Amino acid sequence: MTTTAPLDETHTDADGSKGGAVGASRAFAWMLIVTGAAGLFAAWIITIDKFHLLEDKNFKPACGINPVVACGNIMESDQASAFGFPNPMLGLATYAIVIAVGVTLLANARFPRWYWLTFNFGTLFGVAFCTWLQYQSLYNIGNLCLWCCLAWVATIIMFWYVTAHNVRNGFLPAPAALRNFADEFPWVLPVLHIGVIGILILTRWWDFWTS
Repeated sequence: MTTTAPLDETHTDADGSKGGAVGASRAFAWMLIVTGAAGLFAAWIITIDKFHLLEDKNFKPACGINPVVACGNIMESDQASAFGFPNPMLGLATYAIVIAVGVTLLANARFPRWYWLTFNFGTLFGVAFCTWLQYQSLYNIGNLCLWCCLAWVATIIMFWYVTAHNVRNGFLPAPAALRNFADEFPWVLPVLHIGVIGILILTRWWDFWTS
């Protein structure tokens, strides 16, 4: 076991048992606040730029800096309104919820198993939706949006840490080895996940990056 507390260390009752509801460490709470704020900031900027595009078709978002990193093309794509409304509007609501959860955990709140699993399902939906958007961005639209990338990273981090938290507390069934891994190395999977996306981006436009 490590001598330092893992990021998702839970608060236990005075007798050492976790009981029916568990909280989380301050570091875990701050992780949710920071990643939620990053996602909310990205969604807010994209929403503002989307409004500008609706008002002026010639508007060029500031993050459109070269033929590959061209946010305007992504904002005008069909994929940018997957549910019939601009995607960042969904982010404005969901990332705000993540921040709210982080703040309540910072205030030593405890939640039951169903709450943690529901929250985990929400982050799973978020990372699955981001994965779909990543594929669309890289292989169908053919452009990158820096603000989208920020939201992707934030969502990936919160998903894996929330999943590790639930595995560690037995809310998700897992063998002892996996629970120990989630306890000791919760950072490994988000780093690998983000690294794979970075490699895909690098190889997708290899000629452009190396020219």
